[in-house]
Amino acid sequence: MRPKFAWAWVLPAVAAELCLEYLASGPLTYGYMSDEFYYLDCVRHLAWGYVDHPPLSIAALAGVRAVLGDSVLGLHAVPALLGAANILGIAALARELRGGAVAQGLAALAALVSPVFLAVSGFWSMNAIEPPLWTLAYWLVARIASGAPRVTWLWLGLVLGLGLMNKISMLWFGFGLAVGLLATPERRWLATPWPWACAGLALLVFAPHLAWQVQNGWPTLEFMHNATADKMTHKSVLEFVGEQALLMTPLGIPVWLAGAIYLFVRGGSRRILGWIWLTVLVFLSVSGSARSNYSAPAYAAVIAAGGVAWESIAIARPRLRWVPLALALLLALGLSAAPLGIPLVPPDRYPAYEAALGVRPPKDQIDALGPLPLHFALRFGWVELVDGVARAYQSLTPEERARAVIVGQNFAETGALNFYGPARGLPRAVSGHNNYWLWGPGTVDGSAVIVIGHDDSAARLREDFASVERAGEIHCRYCMPALDHDVVYVCRGLRRPIDQIWAELKHYI
Repeated sequence: MRPKFAWAWVLPAVAAELCLEYLASGPLTYGYMSDEFYYLDCVRHLAWGYVDHPPLSIAALAGVRAVLGDSVLGLHAVPALLGAANILGIAALARELRGGAVAQGLAALAALVSPVFLAVSGFWSMNAIEPPLWTLAYWLVARIASGAPRVTWLWLGLVLGLGLMNKISMLWFGFGLAVGLLATPERRWLATPWPWACAGLALLVFAPHLAWQVQNGWPTLEFMHNATADKMTHKSVLEFVGEQALLMTPLGIPVWLAGAIYLFVRGGSRRILGWIWLTVLVFLSVSGSARSNYSAPAYAAVIAAGGVAWESIAIARPRLRWVPLALALLLALGLSAAPLGIPLVPPDRYPAYEAALGVRPPKDQIDALGPLPLHFALRFGWVELVDGVARAYQSLTPEERARAVIVGQNFAETGALNFYGPARGLPRAVSGHNNYWLWGPGTVDGSAVIVIGHDDSAARLREDFASVERAGEIHCRYCMPALDHDVVYVCRGLRRPIDQIWAELKHYI
């Protein structure tokens, strides 16, 4: 019999998560994450797929924007609630593993203090939806292992399908589940139709996105290949595994490590949860180019089991009843790492805070960094960029402004221009980056094209334009170095047809 859900032990962690996310998106906010500008443009082009992600998060964003608007706090409200749901889900998973109040509370606290969970719950993206879906899938697998009705397999298939429509990485969960089935006595389930029905339903839910991929020439495969080759940093197995401790907080290691041991030693039919976690971790660590945070959703199982493990130790050995309390105190100290994941410290003080903790977030991309890590630096510089482009636009004649087109280098610049630009009278920006390339260049007659580039872009632009004029330079303090010192060019007189130029601008990465 499962214990009762320990609301009194779990709700404080949920309340703390919501409070921290409110501070990070309200009074202490750094502003919008660059990706959010792109996703808002995707909302204007609803489809069954996009170059770099499936459609679920965009469809959900369309609903959120219609109800809550597109303020920072409005966009971040649902990710914060999803983070809270993930904490509740991990506590529920601990309960499903027969954990009582101590187990559920300890698991909830360990989830709360993991910087990576706070980070992905701090802005809109498919990454905010991913953890609660994985946790729900784990819970359903645990229910099946505990003898739940066979129809539970169909619920699992639905969740896996929705997970795939949110982010293709849900395939890793499915792969881990397959390994777990083969590696445990639960392989007997494969002799029944239910696991196959589960897989079939997941594929059916995912089918519209697969059809979109076929219709558009499998752009996501090209995107993934280019990102692996030209964008992501390459890591050894030891480097990847070492970064896990930081992302899940070093103080949480006793919890999830005990959980992994518990699942493999005492998990019984629920040992399959441990196999899913281990398979995902091994697969990503040997890939050589996976972001360190990709494995985060897989930790739900071992965090929940860790709470159960320490509770069982305290019950079996009364002299060790202090251990869960000591772990809880250590995990509470882990909240000091929260500013590594979400904006809680003023940007001018963040480097000193990071140095005081003696940590530095993992570097997952080859881009040069300034004083702030990537996930914070990407929140700065966009207003300065749009203002610089607006000055160049105002320098045009009225006739040129009526026909002008703005070309951004990447989806962040282009999305920011389309978000802030209308209030400054700017036309919509286009780009060859990811889905902007599929959406096309619009109407370009070459009379005036504003292009964002670098110091060395002029020579390349002169191959396509009769006139290339340097119209300004962007400066921003905390932004990515790649954005600081960007140059705004005004180009006139196309030398070649726009369709020919556009074909060469495609950049999936």
